[in-house]
Amino acid sequence: MENIALYILILILPTIATININMVYSKYQNEKNKKKLSGFEVARKILDENGLQNMYIVEVHGTMSDHYDPNQKVVRLSTDVFHGETIAAAAVAAHECGHAIQDKEEYSFMKIRSFLCPVVNFATYIAYILFFVSIFFQMFDLLMLAVVLVFLSLIFQVVTLPVEFDASKRAIKELDKLNLVDKNEQEGTEKVLKAAALTYVAAVLSSVLNLVRLLMEYTRRD
Repeated sequence: MENIALYILILILPTIATININMVYSKYQNEKNKKKLSGFEVARKILDENGLQNMYIVEVHGTMSDHYDPNQKVVRLSTDVFHGETIAAAAVAAHECGHAIQDKEEYSFMKIRSFLCPVVNFATYIAYILFFVSIFFQMFDLLMLAVVLVFLSLIFQVVTLPVEFDASKRAIKELDKLNLVDKNEQEGTEKVLKAAALTYVAAVLSSVLNLVRLLMEYTRRD
């Protein structure tokens, strides 16, 4: 019964956060910003004002596929954001520029996250293989190793939180400082950014619960 409850929470927390961001994003993706600036124009102005005139902004396919690429030093915006003259597009574009500014200023948590990323991706992949092997072959020492690897993933997600919150804080500051959105639209941009941040919080909580589940499994089999 305890495991079932944990499984449900592990699944439902990210789902609720995803539904929330989709609802908020959809609402403000349909509201034009009064400055009539596209996401590309918002991003270009923020980057230029922060000494990043040579940084490229490129269009990518997909919905909410926007991200900053620290390896290529490129801001990648989804089609809706790149071309959209909406409140949501302005918020998302500004957020990704927040990451670019973090990179320029060598923000400590971003450096830590970049270092951990390839390690954690590999560790998470191996962790779930070890979990199923340990259960199938009754090799419970492997289960403990899987727990350790999942813990590494949790550390990565925890480090991600300040990176995302700081990028949103920078986004709000830049939008206001450069007068890129109307005063009445600032609440909308903040709602979009907060909803996005909650997806990361939900992911951390889900990982904590998953770690608890694995520890319970290990204790019961020990």
